[in-house]
Formats: sequence, structure tokens, C-alpha cells
Amino acid sequence: MAEFTRRGILKTGAGLAAAGAIGSGGLIRPAYAQDLSYTPEQGASLRVLRWAKFVQGDENQWLANTKAFSDKYGVPVRVDSEGWEDIRPKAAVAANVGSGPDIVLVWFDDAQLYPDKLLDVTELANYLGNKYGGWYEGLQGYAQRDGKFIGLPLATIGNAICYRESWVKQAGFNEFPKDTDGFLALCRKLKEIGHPAGFTLGNGVGDGNNFGHWIMWSHGGKMVDEQGNVTVNSPETIAGLKYAAELYKTFIPGTEAWLDTNNNRAFLAGEIGMTANGVSLYYAAKNDPNLQEMAKDIRCVPLPIGPVGQSVELCQTTTAVAFNYTKYPNAAKEYLRFMWEKEQFFPWMEASSGYCCQPLKGYADHPVWKADPNNAAYAGASARLRPNGYAGPLGYASAAVMADYIVVNMVAEAATGQRTPEEAAARAQKRAERYYRV
Repeated sequence: MAEFTRRGILKTGAGLAAAGAIGSGGLIRPAYAQDLSYTPEQGASLRVLRWAKFVQGDENQWLANTKAFSDKYGVPVRVDSEGWEDIRPKAAVAANVGSGPDIVLVWFDDAQLYPDKLLDVTELANYLGNKYGGWYEGLQGYAQRDGKFIGLPLATIGNAICYRESWVKQAGFNEFPKDTDGFLALCRKLKEIGHPAGFTLGNGVGDGNNFGHWIMWSHGGKMVDEQGNVTVNSPETIAGLKYAAELYKTFIPGTEAWLDTNNNRAFLAGEIGMTANGVSLYYAAKNDPNLQEMAKDIRCVPLPIGPVGQSVELCQTTTAVAFNYTKYPNAAKEYLRFMWEKEQFFPWMEASSGYCCQPLKGYADHPVWKADPNNAAYAGASARLRPNGYAGPLGYASAAVMADYIVVNMVAEAATGQRTPEEAAARAQKRAERYYRV
């Protein structure tokens, strides 16, 4: 937890990250034709709940930017962090009881679960979109309901294959396979030489969902069609589940219980030679004096292409929502505006070391994407992501299916042999139909 105390709004300091003249009410007036700012309420204070960091620089800069906001506006802001799996239930409880944090950084289409509980931030979203080149469509879809913004897209946490290059070469592969057949062959060889793969099959918000949806989509399966009819029990999905069962034979034991931290730990401990993760895994090794040789051996590449013939990635996304029970809606919106402006957002992206891909197209030229060759696998995550509700519309049903881990459970059941692929797909169909009611 971090708390920033009230200071005079005319007082400046090293923490001030935004430039501009202070006008009436102590507001920053950016030199921009579509100027927008909100006057925080007298005596305002804010609580922000965000996910626990995987890259230390992300949290450090977020808190530094928050302090700059508090110094400028005299609004104390308390920032709490929770584990990734805990954000969704805590946000849902706050929405239902009408009390808790003013702002929460939620996952995927979580905002679609309680749109009537959220502040309408359409004016702010349009201002930022017009100023900075527009929002990426996938991220915008997560944050909109009935044409209104119910949240501000914050970032895409890209997902890629992270592997040890020397071990892949030891397995007889001079290049990393680009298709699922070659990928399976590599995983089998890695298992033979004592460096098995390991992919999250537990209810991991990020890695579990990313892997599960890739398995389904790469073989042509999908949860619903364009009209929202549940179609997950299909020959394409079953083919993907049969592939998952073969792939699982090459894994280190225990991946069905993994959450978002487990594959990081196993990889950095040298227990596995390959996994799927954000760039955080590579940077953890790069910034650890004891793991420098490992860091030099790590490579990051896009997920292989399956029978569907094209790259298909879920990519974890996060959106900032402000609850309409807040006593200080203007302060909440001004905090969001301040944090999203380029003067604050660019330093945050840099400190995140490529972990957080920009939501606004005008931020795509950030130099972080060229700072390290491994960043290339994550640079376009916001542009190429496929929403989890594919191919139907986003809404309560898509968010509920995601929150219930239906795709993750289906893949895990088939991979581990708990159910046959046919049984796992049929069970997923029935579970999803409870939410997609026609």
C-alpha cells in the first residue's frame, strides 16, 4: 500500500511529471485544441486497486506518477495491490455492495459484468483518443458498452513463447518452429533431453487463459459464432484438445495446478526449457545478477501457427474502471486523465520494460520496443489481440464465461486425461450455454 498526503497545489517538486500552466482551480491546461480537465472536489481522496507487479519498474513509476498527481492537486491517493486472481472477485464485490476502491484495474471484459455500476468516462476516452491517435479496437471493445466507455483501456500484457536457445539447439532445432506440428516435435525432444516444457493449465488469469484460448483458436475452434450461439463443441475444438493431450505428455508434472507465477518460477529455476509468458520473465533474469548467463540464452517468439493458418493470440488486457459510488467522481476522472497523458504514460511504459503494450495508437513509437530484440515479440500485442468473446459480441455472457474459466478448464481436462476431448468439449458447451441464453 502507498499513500500520498495533501500538499499545496501551487507547490512544485521533483515528483511533478506533467508540464503546463496552472490555471484557475489549480488545473493543468495542456496546450491542445481539445483541452479537457476536471476540478477535483473539495477534500477529495481516492483509493486505487491494481494488480500486483511482475516488473518492479511498472509499480515504481505508477506510484511516482500518482505522487505527482497528489502533489499537484492536493488529493491523497492510496494505491493497493492484489494478486492477479484476486482482482476480479474484489472488483465484483465492490460493484455489488457499492463500497470499496474508487478505481480498479480489471482484466479483459470484466467491466461488462457490472456496466451500470461504473462511471461513464466517454468524454475522457474521446478526448484521449482524439489527442493520441485513437484506441486500439480490441482494447476499446473491452471498455465500451452500448457505445459508451465504461472504463479506460490501460494496456495489453503481451504473451509469447520464452525458451532457452541453447537447449532448443541441443534438441536438434537450429530455428524455432513456426507451426504447431514442429512445436510439438520440439517439445518431445526437449522432454527427451531433460528440459521439458511447462504451460499453465490452472486458473491463471493471464497465462492459463492465453494458453487455453490459443489451443482452441489455433485449430479453428471458438466459443461462440457471430450471433453469440455457443459452438465450442465442434470438430475443430476437439482437434485442438487432442493436440493439447499430446503436448501435455511433454510437460513437467503439476502444470494443471499452476497459476500466473508458477511457470515464471519453474523457468527461472531451470526446471523447464520453455513456457509462454510476458516479457517479465526475461527481464527478471536480465535484472538478476545470478541469472545473467540464463538471460543471454533466453529468446522470445510469437506463438506457433496451427491448422487455422493464422496467428491467433488472446493477450491479457487491463482496463481502469471508476465505480459510480465514488464520492469524488471528478477527482477520479482527473486522476485517470493525468495518468494517461503522454508525460506520465511514456515514463510508465519505459519503466515497464515492454511489459505493458500501449492502448493508444499514438504511443506505438515508444523507444522501448527497439531497446531489446526480445521486445519485438510483444510490440504489436495491442494491435493483434483477439477478444476472448470471439467471434460473438462482448457483454455479460463473454465476461462470465471468462470469469468461470470455461476454456481453461476444458483444455486442462482434455490435456490431463480427466475427460476425453469429446467429453471436455461437451461439458464446456453446457457450461457456456448457462450464460449465453438465446
